[in-house]
Amino acid sequence: MTELRHFLQFKDFSKDDIEYLFSRAKIIKDRFKRYVRHMPLQDRTLVMVFEKASTRTRLSFEAGMHQLGGAAIYLNTRDTQLGRGEPVEDSAQVISRMCDLVMIRTFEQTMVEKFAAKSRVPVINGLTNEYHPCQILADIFTYIEHRGSIQGKTVAWIGDSNNVCNTWLQAAEVLDFQVRVSTPPGYEVEPERAGLFSNGHFEQFADPMEAAKGADLVTTDVWTSMGFEAENEARLKDFADWMVDEDMMRIADPQAVFMHCLPAHRGEEVSAGVIDGPQSVVWDEAENRLHAQKALMEFLLLGRLHD
Repeated sequence: MTELRHFLQFKDFSKDDIEYLFSRAKIIKDRFKRYVRHMPLQDRTLVMVFEKASTRTRLSFEAGMHQLGGAAIYLNTRDTQLGRGEPVEDSAQVISRMCDLVMIRTFEQTMVEKFAAKSRVPVINGLTNEYHPCQILADIFTYIEHRGSIQGKTVAWIGDSNNVCNTWLQAAEVLDFQVRVSTPPGYEVEPERAGLFSNGHFEQFADPMEAAKGADLVTTDVWTSMGFEAENEARLKDFADWMVDEDMMRIADPQAVFMHCLPAHRGEEVSAGVIDGPQSVVWDEAENRLHAQKALMEFLLLGRLHD
């Protein structure tokens, strides 16, 4: 029987685990593109618990589970007892007795941790305010597809030090690359909140152009994440000089790629010329959520395969 493991933060997995997932995602994607059936999870059920709105997360997990031969059930906290005050721990004990795998997209990281502590089945963090490990799994898989190994490379994060930024910082520690972070004053990285072991793999920059200079990958996210909408007006002013535009991409490495986890706001955190331009890999990045998460679900339920 496969050991019970959860994927709540990127650092929950070792470098060896992550590299296995990348190799497996490549095989799964190749089979998908050639219309080769790959259904190792027949008769398995994924329960998806959503407290936050979603397009890519729901679609990639639901389609991915069906393509692997299993079934996916969508639960929204508004429509369940979770939304009426039932303790998370109680819900975990019930839900995990009726399925094989749980994915949760919610606000507080403590919610997924409490759920996982009482769950009989693997739990995946589909996004919290603190971390977005599935996104970075897909992002780095995308970088490897386009440019090869990310080890020793430099990633420039421009904008808000949010859940995606925190996860890039964890990934840098696990996979040995550098992250340069540039945020407006008052929005800097909090190493403790990011769950870092040390500051050895990241550097803060006041000037976003300095952060992007010579970078191998430039990435950003919306200036106002879900749950922070009340701050939107203030953030639009604070982040005005932190848009990734053509000038910024020109001073990055000539082979640099641009990523964005989407949804994007052209003219705010990124110019239309960059996201729709030749250095952008955002559509491959979005698609790769499907393949990376299929590899993840297969790994959590079946362990390492060699077919």
